[in-house]
Order: sequence, then structure tokens, then C-alpha cells
Amino acid sequence: MKLIKKDQGQPPKQAKQHFGQNGVTKVSQEDGSRRLHVSVSHFLPGGGAEMYASPTERVYYGISGALMVRGKNKDEYLLGPGDVLYIPPGEERSIEAVGTETATMLVIIVKLD
Repeated sequence: MKLIKKDQGQPPKQAKQHFGQNGVTKVSQEDGSRRLHVSVSHFLPGGGAEMYASPTERVYYGISGALMVRGKNKDEYLLGPGDVLYIPPGEERSIEAVGTETATMLVIIVKLD
């Protein structure tokens, strides 16, 4: 087991295809995980991510603020505090922080075999 405190993690960085965003990795291969990646992402108002797909499963858990997640087929999901959004492998989506406050979410990524 390993406990990662709220002020611990890998140094903040902006993920690929993201803008106005910073993320702190909490669990990754560097911690001994074989398939799991956990991070906390912060988005400034208007920040987000371009439309893209990933070969991994993802779960977004809203912590604060509001994030609009849009699918390729124009479906929209407003992620707020306490909300969970599951994204299957290969599904395209974009992200936009809406409102006037920084939006924060927990990101859980599971790499498939």
C-alpha cells in the first residue's frame, strides 16, 4: 500500500491536447502500478481539452466547478461536484471548463491489456 497525501504527487504539468489545465499525477507506473493512472486536473475558466480519443478506459469525478464534456456525436455532459462520467476506450470527447471558477476533477485511467 502507499498513501499519497493531498500535497504530494508528481510535479504539475499540462496534459497533451489540453489548454488552461494543470494536472498532478497521484498514482502511475512510477509508483508500481501496472495499469492504473490517477491524477487531479485543474482547469481555468475556458480551459479544456481538444476533441480526441484514447485507447484507455477513463472515469472523471467532479470535485469543484463545472466541466462540459462533449462527445463526437454532439452529446453533452455537465460534470459537477460529485458527478461521475465513464468514458469507454476509443470514445472521442472534448472538455471545457464553464463558469467563472477553476474546475477540478479526479481522473482515473485504466490501461487495457
